[in-house]
Amino acid sequence: MKIVLASQIPNLIPPAGRVFIQGAAATPITLIDALVAGAERFRDLEIVHLHTMGGAEYCQPRYAENFRVCNFFVGANTRPWLNYDRVDYLPCFLSAVPGLLAASRKPDVALVQISPPDAFGRCSLGTSVDVTRTAVREARIVIAEINPQLPYTFGAGEITTADVNFAIEVDRPLFESLPERLGDDELRIGRHVASLIEDGSTVQVGIGSIPNAVLTALEGHRDLGVHTEMFSDGLLALLKSGTVNNKHKSLHRGRTVTSFVSGTRDLFNFVERNAAVIFLGSDVVNAHSIIAQQPKMVAINSAIEVDLSGQICADSIGPKVISGFGGQLDFIRGAASSQGGKSIIALRSMTKGGLSRVVSRLQRGAGVVTTRGDVDYVVTEYGVAHLRGCTMRERSKALIRIAHPSMREELESAFFDH
Repeated sequence: MKIVLASQIPNLIPPAGRVFIQGAAATPITLIDALVAGAERFRDLEIVHLHTMGGAEYCQPRYAENFRVCNFFVGANTRPWLNYDRVDYLPCFLSAVPGLLAASRKPDVALVQISPPDAFGRCSLGTSVDVTRTAVREARIVIAEINPQLPYTFGAGEITTADVNFAIEVDRPLFESLPERLGDDELRIGRHVASLIEDGSTVQVGIGSIPNAVLTALEGHRDLGVHTEMFSDGLLALLKSGTVNNKHKSLHRGRTVTSFVSGTRDLFNFVERNAAVIFLGSDVVNAHSIIAQQPKMVAINSAIEVDLSGQICADSIGPKVISGFGGQLDFIRGAASSQGGKSIIALRSMTKGGLSRVVSRLQRGAGVVTTRGDVDYVVTEYGVAHLRGCTMRERSKALIRIAHPSMREELESAFFDH
């Protein structure tokens, strides 16, 4: 590993080819700034990543001749520039992204963050191992930010300086994601979801107000395990109290398994050299065969809207993609094969703009992330609809019962007018 200056970074990257960028809290913003500063050197350089944080200046139209962008997941920073041309989206389950990085989307360069190497050259990819470990393995050139504020985490993200070609030294805070405020609707949803989770279950839960409400409602449970693609501060109370102790897991017993974390400095401090938390690649964490081995596996995810047949749209508003497949179906199908497993889609019954999220038909152009054949439980603040094994008529009636009261008559009429 050779230490260089940030100003040298553009000259270390081929003028054309493909660059992978690590994401979430570990987004290497200093390396990105250096890349953009040297934009005139590049022609159609493809940038690939999951959800990054920061300005994503490379998406702006003035760099049209320099950069192309391939999102595996569309974050808030790239969403305004998404045009399915120069800034594009690749629909893909999170479990499959590492395979793409080893084949059709193999990077020439990987831009990452690492913790400071110890005396033996050991360091860590920190808070985002996910698909980054594969990118580091597959890239011809690995360029890193060495950041003492990046926690050393155990698992597949542990690498050595021999895995890195060039590095710059930085000392800056990681990107933080603050917890959202929990409203009455979210708290009711959380209680409904928690009522479906038995003691001794292993759960997958993400980030946001509804996942945090579920975690809050689980405080009275016992002996829970966690096997999840990511988690945030909402899980900390359960981990610290011992509610989550992972004692009944069949794999990685006694350890919380994740592929990345996103949250505040408290969370980053918690995972720092914490042997009770292990970070693995998305091809392992999200593998159906791995998930299915956990007894009583409960997958908890959200959605944008659900139609009366049980189709789940979770990545777009009509044809406009606003996020991505992520690991929703990975975990839903894994949980379906788990002994005593369940999958839950939890969402508020109405949008902030007053539109029903239980609909007779998905919006025109909306994508289906979870099929009607995969859906199990759907939860709103008005209750629980168990759809597995139900006919079209039975599931429509169950979903109408948990829709907003002001929408139920309209939904019932719409169903019978099909």
